[in-house]
Amino acid sequence: MLNRMALLLLKQAREKFFTNPFPVKAMPDSLTDALKAAEEGEIELNPPVEINERFRGKLDYDRTTCIGCRLCIKVCPAHAIEFLPEDKKIQIHNDRCCFCAQCTEICPVKCLKMSPDFLISSYDRQAQITTDSGNFAAKKEA
Repeated sequence: MLNRMALLLLKQAREKFFTNPFPVKAMPDSLTDALKAAEEGEIELNPPVEINERFRGKLDYDRTTCIGCRLCIKVCPAHAIEFLPEDKKIQIHNDRCCFCAQCTEICPVKCLKMSPDFLISSYDRQAQITTDSGNFAAKKEA
């Protein structure tokens, strides 16, 4: 018997992929020449593609809603979620995350969600750790 996650993966495998094409049709010899040509209208740049509504980006975490059940830790295949015993809460290592969204599916209080953020690279390792993204319910009401 297939579980919900396997069915979702099969459904997504049949659909069209969304990706951003390279900004110009062929690799230019000089980026500055290509930008000047684009300004003058000699070449046309490909516009970026909108983010798909199902895109799985950086994990958001609502610390106040979290009950510390540790189910997310048990299902995480990349070991990206760590339990903080002194707070009875979790922290997420986004640099380890494989963006599978299993933690968001299993969370009983829905304190984890996938955000549309994809620009997450950083030289600072501490910047890759999420301990609180704020209250989701308050953000929806605003």
